[in-house]
Amino acid sequence: MTRRRWQLVTPYLLLLPSTIFILIFFAYPMVESFALAFRTDDGGWTLKHFEAMVTDVAFVPAVRTTLLLVVIIIPVQFVLALIMALLIQAKLKFSSIFLYIYSIPLGISELAAGIVWFALFTERGYLNSVLINLGLLNTPFIFLGYQNTGWLIAAVVLAEAWRATSIVMIILVAGLQSIPSEYLEAADVFGASLWDKVWRVILPLLKPSLQVALILRTILAFQVFAVVLAVTGRGLTLLAAEAYLWYNTYRNPNVAAALATLIMLLSIASTMIYLWGLRTPEEQSI
Repeated sequence: MTRRRWQLVTPYLLLLPSTIFILIFFAYPMVESFALAFRTDDGGWTLKHFEAMVTDVAFVPAVRTTLLLVVIIIPVQFVLALIMALLIQAKLKFSSIFLYIYSIPLGISELAAGIVWFALFTERGYLNSVLINLGLLNTPFIFLGYQNTGWLIAAVVLAEAWRATSIVMIILVAGLQSIPSEYLEAADVFGASLWDKVWRVILPLLKPSLQVALILRTILAFQVFAVVLAVTGRGLTLLAAEAYLWYNTYRNPNVAAALATLIMLLSIASTMIYLWGLRTPEEQSI
């Protein structure tokens, strides 16, 4: 093979292992799951699995709670991640240390993070101990009781914000580092305030990074399961938890596949919204 042909083939050879990995472990299971949602035991096609899904008493609460968590978690994480990224980008003293500290939760699994926050909020947990020692409570307050839905959601939001905000922060830091310093210097020359620089300069130039971070984080938010299970048990009903319940407890993989298909469709819909809503001027002109 000549040098010229080798140079043309090399990029495809480098992409081949990751392509094979994606096809085997992502594309094939996704297609099989989609087909399983419509397949009958005798090999035919039906919508009865979706009917069983939507008529289940836990379906509406699961959809409502899942969407509520997504609507709350995503904005909270992005505000925190942007503040953290701006602090790191400001190159303050010890800012590099902050980056490593903020990244620590990335090495903690969902289940471990859920157990940490369960230990904090449980009846005999750290939060109740502190409040009792300060004299603010006489008896432990049950934060994670089934009747306290608001506290259950708040505990999950806090756990997810602590665990996964770092993912968004790292993407935003990379985006901030790609912004030419001349733009920010020009904004300073014209007397722009910090808010003006963030709103009129930084955020518009961060649109590609925001797209990636929003898509990734929203997809993961629709799939959140282990944190909720560890913190609330069965106190909150989610789509991912219902899919696991149908597969593992009810032994019905078809309905579980229908729920997985719904989660996939919600993820695709949110991705399309982000790609359309965060288009750059160049993309809008196409």
